[in-house]
Amino acid sequence: MLFNRKEPPIIISVGGSLIVPNGGIDTKFLSQLNKFIRNQVAKGRRFMLIAGGGKIARHYQDAGRQVIGNINNEDLDWLGIHATRFNAHLLRTIFQDIAHPRIITNYEKKLFNWWQPVAIGAGWKPGWSTDYDAVILARDYKANLIINLSNVDGIYDKDPKKFADAKIINKITWEEVEKIIGNKWTPGLNAPFDPVATPLAKKLGLTVIVASGHNFSNLEKIIEGKSFKGTVITPFRIDSSYYDRDYYIGKKGGHKISYIDSFFGKIFHNLVSFYRALIYKITLNPKSALQLGCGLGLTVKYLRFFGVDAKGIDFSQTAYELAPKDVKPYIILADASKLPFKDNEFDLVFSHDLLEKLDYEKIKKTISESIRVSKKYIVHKIYTRENIWYNITHRKDFSNISFFYKKYWEKIFAEFKDKVIVLRRRLMLPSFIETKFVLRKK
Repeated sequence: MLFNRKEPPIIISVGGSLIVPNGGIDTKFLSQLNKFIRNQVAKGRRFMLIAGGGKIARHYQDAGRQVIGNINNEDLDWLGIHATRFNAHLLRTIFQDIAHPRIITNYEKKLFNWWQPVAIGAGWKPGWSTDYDAVILARDYKANLIINLSNVDGIYDKDPKKFADAKIINKITWEEVEKIIGNKWTPGLNAPFDPVATPLAKKLGLTVIVASGHNFSNLEKIIEGKSFKGTVITPFRIDSSYYDRDYYIGKKGGHKISYIDSFFGKIFHNLVSFYRALIYKITLNPKSALQLGCGLGLTVKYLRFFGVDAKGIDFSQTAYELAPKDVKPYIILADASKLPFKDNEFDLVFSHDLLEKLDYEKIKKTISESIRVSKKYIVHKIYTRENIWYNITHRKDFSNISFFYKKYWEKIFAEFKDKVIVLRRRLMLPSFIETKFVLRKK
């Protein structure tokens, strides 16, 4: 197997309603899941699959109630837990040649010497749901994403089974999820993400995607970082409001040294911006330049100091307000995927740690726009998984929603080979420090 053992696993919570719906075991779904996982493993990916209990768990719980009346929650939970373990053993049997031999049923112990590309998990103990188990695995194995597969397309603004006009919610925060599901756990609860797991996922800052388990082409889009149908649950609402003052002083991620509240921080970030501007001036010598996602505009400021007619665009009103007065006239509030400039207007168009903050559908548009308005050079510095130095100097930034390995970005830039030439060695530092793509327009 050619999977990357250093890459965090993709955690998929497989709803029991997919494995055992009312009509019995869904072998068609399991066959599709088997084929899908094996194809993904062949691409170098690792998975943790957590089996839910689904209808079979509820049937046992209902049967107990019908026979003896009231049953305490602990016994109800144990019935559900054993149903998840039965389902997990079925998954383990299907993936026996590529899965770890032990099914995870104790989440206080990590897998010893896990070298296989797949691991299977089940329920643990009363009061804990399989959603909670998935969150524990994400914490312990450093996973950035949990995919919650069920028999619905995502989270809706109201019950789609009762209301024909129900609309899917594309993005929602953990705080908003808490308002929808409440804070009480009951055995057999049917919710998009249960109230036991939600507070911990919120605390850990995890991203969870709720999507249909019957649409495997959609699941592939999720894993590939493409546009998909489903609901994304995030710690914060990642839009222009996310980049407020708290972001620039490091409370929401970003650099560990405050941009604006620290005297040392001001000196540090000015020196970094001065250095970047100097390198661009010496190596590319542009007469005009445009920075996409310019933030406070410090690099724009120093490019102008070096005689470059530089401008910047950003969509954060807060960044514009915090920018130095002498650079504000050269900052425009705009969307990087819809640049308000003519073709071939700038000698250099560049971005620093912008593309990883964009949704997939905007990444290619932004790259295309950067090429369109440039007449010579395009530079995109991107935070990727190889950048160990970034992890040392930055806090976890939840706005990095397209956080991948360098190879992912190489494939994207290869799609523009008819328009640009990749300059492999220009402005390059080792990949443990940064990942940078330097392009020259044809």
